[in-house]
Amino acid sequence: MNDVSLREKSIVMIGFMGVGKTTIGKAVAKRLYRDFIDIDEEIEKKFNMPTSDIFTLYGEMIFRETEKEIIVQSCKQKLKIISVGGGAFLQEEIRNACLSDCIVFFLDMSWDNWKDRISLLIDSRPVLQGKNIKQIEELFNERQPIYSEHHSRVMTDNLVVDEVADYIVESLKTAWDIYEPNAG
Repeated sequence: MNDVSLREKSIVMIGFMGVGKTTIGKAVAKRLYRDFIDIDEEIEKKFNMPTSDIFTLYGEMIFRETEKEIIVQSCKQKLKIISVGGGAFLQEEIRNACLSDCIVFFLDMSWDNWKDRISLLIDSRPVLQGKNIKQIEELFNERQPIYSEHHSRVMTDNLVVDEVADYIVESLKTAWDIYEPNAG
């Protein structure tokens, strides 16, 4: 898919669960008049049940396999804004598809800021179930290296959704103007 112009490439949001990939992705999609794809939502539609039930009934392996199929397929589409689950980049095939076919934004957040969100996330995130705060922090730190492969990193600490979305849109427009100056 390398013949797709930079301006047409889909944008992928990665980062730890709960950093705001879906909310920020929707805000960016609105600003760029693009369709938004939430991969976890697509998986839930396919199974017709919430992620936590998929994990319980089918197991994480089936979830990850479905996740991979849907992401690889979504990356082949043009002009989309895609948010992937926090664990998606654990899979090399997913990383490769996103990095080669799309523009990948890593939404980063410090542990101190993220841990303030735990109470909002704990019930809906199977990966957090039954873990204490220390184990969750270990998971947070373990996952950081998988996000190191990206095209752009955005530190979201102390920023509201609109600020992050505006920053992403501005940086995309700047890149488009630099790399494809006459394509607009």
